[in-house]
Amino acid sequence: MSFRVVRTSKFRHVYGQALKREQCYDNIRVSKSSWDATFCAVNPKFLAIIVESAGGGAFIVLPHNKVGRLAADHPLVGGHKGPVLDIAWCPHNDNVIASGSEDCVVKVWHIPDGGLVKTLTEPIVDLVFHQRRVGLVLWHPTALNVLLTAGSDNQVAIWNVGTGEALVKIDCHPDIVYSACFNWDGSQLLTTCKDKKIRIINPRSGEVESEAVCHEGSKATRAIFLRHGLVFTTGFSKMSERQYSLRTPDALNEPIVMVELDTSNGVMFPLYDPDTNLVYLCGKGDSVIRYFEITAEPPFVHYINTFQTPDPQRGIGMMPKRGCDVTSCEISRFYRLNNSGLCQVITMTVPRKSELFQEDLYPDTFGDSAALSAEEWIEGKDAEPILISLKDGYKPPESKATITVTKRNMLDKGQGKTGKTQNQTQISDKTLQEFADEIRKLKAMIVKHENRIRALEAEVALSKANADEDGSGGDGLNAGHPLGDDEV
Repeated sequence: MSFRVVRTSKFRHVYGQALKREQCYDNIRVSKSSWDATFCAVNPKFLAIIVESAGGGAFIVLPHNKVGRLAADHPLVGGHKGPVLDIAWCPHNDNVIASGSEDCVVKVWHIPDGGLVKTLTEPIVDLVFHQRRVGLVLWHPTALNVLLTAGSDNQVAIWNVGTGEALVKIDCHPDIVYSACFNWDGSQLLTTCKDKKIRIINPRSGEVESEAVCHEGSKATRAIFLRHGLVFTTGFSKMSERQYSLRTPDALNEPIVMVELDTSNGVMFPLYDPDTNLVYLCGKGDSVIRYFEITAEPPFVHYINTFQTPDPQRGIGMMPKRGCDVTSCEISRFYRLNNSGLCQVITMTVPRKSELFQEDLYPDTFGDSAALSAEEWIEGKDAEPILISLKDGYKPPESKATITVTKRNMLDKGQGKTGKTQNQTQISDKTLQEFADEIRKLKAMIVKHENRIRALEAEVALSKANADEDGSGGDGLNAGHPLGDDEV
C-alpha cells in the first residue's frame, strides 16, 4: 500500500481576494504602450501608474486613501517629452520616484506628502546619457541614491542621483536589455537580453562573471535573484510555450527545474517576496495570477494556487511587505490594471484564527533605511539590507531629509536650471495647501460675482423691455416725436 504524503507548508492555503470596486481606483487612462513593463509601482505611501497623455509622457501618483473614481483633470507628473516606459519608487525614501521615457531621459521626482495638488513638471534631476529610449529603471537595494537605467541603445548606466553623475557604464550587451535585478546585498547584477542570454555582472566594473542561454524562444525573458542566491527566470520555448526555470549562479546553463506552463503569448513578470519565498507569476493579458513556493526540497518550485479574475490585466504592481496589513495575516497586496481603466486591489492572505501577530509569517523585512552611501558602495563596500520588525505595524515616516541632501549636492555641482528646480521643490506641503485653499476661495468668489452680474443683467434687460412697452403704447400721438423736452 502506498501513501501520498502532503507537503507541509504554512502557505499551502494562501488565497487571493479582490476588494470591492469602491475600495479600488477607477477612471485611469492606463498607457497603451506596447513596451513590456508593469506600468505600475507601489509603496506604503503612494500608488503610481503610467497613463496616456497628449503632448508627451506622464504618470499619475495617488495616495492610498484616494480611492474611487478619479477626476479627468487629476494632477499628473508630466515632464517627459515622450511616453513614459518604466517607473520605480526609491526603496529608501517613499517620496522619491524615478521614470524612464522614450525621450531618452531619466527623471527623478519628489512627491509631497498627501499627493499632488497640481501637475508636476520640474524634476529633482535629469539623468542624460542614453541615446535611445529608456525602458528600465531600478534602484539599488542597499545603497542610498544609486539608480540603474537601461536603454534601447544596449547600454546600462548606474548613477549616483545625489550628484547626477554616472558611476558605471556597462556595454556588454549586444542587444536590448529586457530586465535587470540586483542580488540580496546588491553586489551582483542579473540581466536578460534579446540575444536570449542571461548574464551575471559585477555592477561596479561591468565585468561579466557568467552567462548562459536563458530560454530558446525569441520573445522577452525575465530573471530575478532569489534571497539565497538562486536565479528564477521566465520566458518562452522554441514552440512559443511559456516556461519558468530555476538555476544556480555557478551553473546557469543547467537549469535545476524547467517547466512549461501554457501557450499564451503574454510576457510573464515574476514578482518575488523574499520573506516567504513565494513567487507570483503575472502575465500581460492574462486574467490569472499563479503563485509558487520555492524550497530546498524537490521539485523545488511548488505550485500553490491560481487567483482568477474575469478581466485581462494590462499591468501590475506589488506592495512592499512594509505596506501589508499584519493584523489580517495579509502577506502580499497587488494592484492590477485592467483595460477598462480600473486598478483592482488584490490581497493575498494566510487563513489564521488567531488575531495575534504571526511571527512565522512576518520575519524581519526590508526597511526604508539605506545600509550604505553611494560613495561607500562604489568604493567596493557591500552590506546586508537593514531589516525591521513589523510586530507593531509600520508607519510611513514624513518626508525624509535625504531628498534635501540630494538637492544640496546638485546645487554644489552646478547652478542654472537644475539649481532653480531644487529651490522650487523645497516649498513645504503646508504652503502648497495654503495656496490651494486660496485658489479655491478665489474661484468661489468669481462664481459668486458671475451669478450677481448675471442677475443684474437680467434686471436691466427686464426694465428696458418694460420701458420699451411703455414708450410704444397709447394713442400713437408721440410716435413721430421720440425726443424729450430737453431738445426744444
